[in-house]
Amino acid sequence: MKKYIVILLMGILNTHFVFSQNKFSDRLFANYEKYREEKIKNRRFNHVLVDSLLNEHRTEGIFKIQKVGESIQNRSLNLVSIGHGKTEVLLWSQMHGDEPTATMAIFDILNFFASNDFEEEKKILLDSLSIHFLPMLNPDGAEIFERRNALGVDINRDALRLQSPESKTLKRMRDSLDADFGFNLHDQSRYYNAERTSKPATISFLATAYNYEKDINEVRAKSMKLIVDMNKVLQKYAPAQVGRYNDDFEPRAFGDNIQKWGTSLVLIESGGYPDDREKQVIRKLNFVVILSALKSIATKSYEKEAISDYEKIPENDRMLFDLKLKGITYQIDDKSYILDIGIDQDENELQGEDFYFSGRVVDQGDLSTSYGYEEINASDLMLKFPEVYPKTITSEEELMKLDVPKLIEKGYLFVPVSEEMLQKEYSSFPLNLVSEDFKVKKELRPGIPANFILYQGGKVIQAVINGFLTQPENAGQNVLNSRSYY
Repeated sequence: MKKYIVILLMGILNTHFVFSQNKFSDRLFANYEKYREEKIKNRRFNHVLVDSLLNEHRTEGIFKIQKVGESIQNRSLNLVSIGHGKTEVLLWSQMHGDEPTATMAIFDILNFFASNDFEEEKKILLDSLSIHFLPMLNPDGAEIFERRNALGVDINRDALRLQSPESKTLKRMRDSLDADFGFNLHDQSRYYNAERTSKPATISFLATAYNYEKDINEVRAKSMKLIVDMNKVLQKYAPAQVGRYNDDFEPRAFGDNIQKWGTSLVLIESGGYPDDREKQVIRKLNFVVILSALKSIATKSYEKEAISDYEKIPENDRMLFDLKLKGITYQIDDKSYILDIGIDQDENELQGEDFYFSGRVVDQGDLSTSYGYEEINASDLMLKFPEVYPKTITSEEELMKLDVPKLIEKGYLFVPVSEEMLQKEYSSFPLNLVSEDFKVKKELRPGIPANFILYQGGKVIQAVINGFLTQPENAGQNVLNSRSYY
């Protein structure tokens, strides 16, 4: 009888915990805007802003913030610590300079800890854990929004040789803390999808392998179980949009080696989400899932999860386009062919915190196993190449007087302008600007700029301008920028 009562009580307690864990993540999700760091508004920000935010947190007195290293170009690397528990947790972000989503989330998390909310949950975290954040590990790369550091090295392939000062700093922090858990926080391409689905892999996880055989020891098993717990949290907010990254062993990578050195390593890759180019939705998901994971570690709730459930998370696949035209008709020598066309809107960096798009054809043919963030059934449409407007424009005033919808309806997507007006590779005008002697290359091949007219019964229905699909009357709103061609 006593044994039965004990089992019953344990079941009640476990059920209560599950409810409280769910309640924790739901409250985080619902109250996120209270903690969102408003000074970080988009993905492109630099070390100056990070440093100023850390200085603000220094005045709060609840964090220990210390400079622990410098980048090649002498930008500071800082460790932010909170908590006094026995379990050491190290989180680092942006070891690739153009992967900033988790850096944004870390500052949201710091605001959470600095608030007067969630006192009961924060007490559990801070009594059980010592939490250490190393935000923006590659500030030199972040300065120009580039993957590699100032040495031209991928920091995540420098775990053995340790030639970069940023690499040495991360290794020293891991070793000095003898971290029990590590969070390696990255961004992946927005074109990854959850395997065999049209859903983007908004968040992907990996419990890194520590040898070529991909063995599972106690250290890696903890990573897997924790990921299973984190996946359950994310399924509530991004259902079917979680992937599992390839776990082939990479002997030079930090994640693989940190697992090998005895730290249970969770790699988080932030991918894509519809209408979220600046990854603000994904930033929120990082905030929720990282704090939920910290509570899972503090309460050891992850221990109840089954390793076999880790393998059930769909693998990452790269079968997404920004735009997919399905079943469009294309003619060569008066013969008609049916094609799918996959188009991406590539980002091109500018100085400062800006960029422009260049749309291009990525693939064509039978793309029935691929998907698009935006898809149209083009089975009743015919694709033709656009023409060049017959008059050269010599001033901005003259350009602004053009009737863009009418030009598109006549098949014109290129406008010749004077040499003085072709000073940049892109334009805010919704039609492409070209030099006076520009000729349209009318050959459909992967890699070409994505500029097409879509006809139905001889009438222009839609156009693709620099990779953006639009109706003629909406080009000014739908085409985020056009291109200049010389």
